Parts: sequence; structure tokens; C-alpha cells
Amino acid sequence: MVTAYCVKCRTKRDITNPKETKLKNGRPAVKGLCPECGTNIFRIGKLK
Repeated sequence: MVTAYCVKCRTKRDITNPKETKLKNGRPAVKGLCPECGTNIFRIGKLK
């Protein structure tokens, strides 16, 4: 699982439903949802 920092919960959480995206400059990123609060969370880097 990929972890990212949830701003609302203020802790690191596993991303649920992760999807790979690219930033404007071409860097890879991962988007998903926080399993606790349902907030969108984001992490720069490839999906592993």
C-alpha cells in the first residue's frame, strides 16, 4: 500500500483507491482517498 499524509487527520494513512497521475512538469504522482475521513490525499512519486 502507498501511504500519504492526510491533512484533516494529521497522520500518515494508506491511500484507498490509488490512481497514478502526472503533474504538469511530468513527475509521477498518486491520488486517492483517506480511509478514515474520506478526504482526497495526494503523494508525489510512483505507485509501488
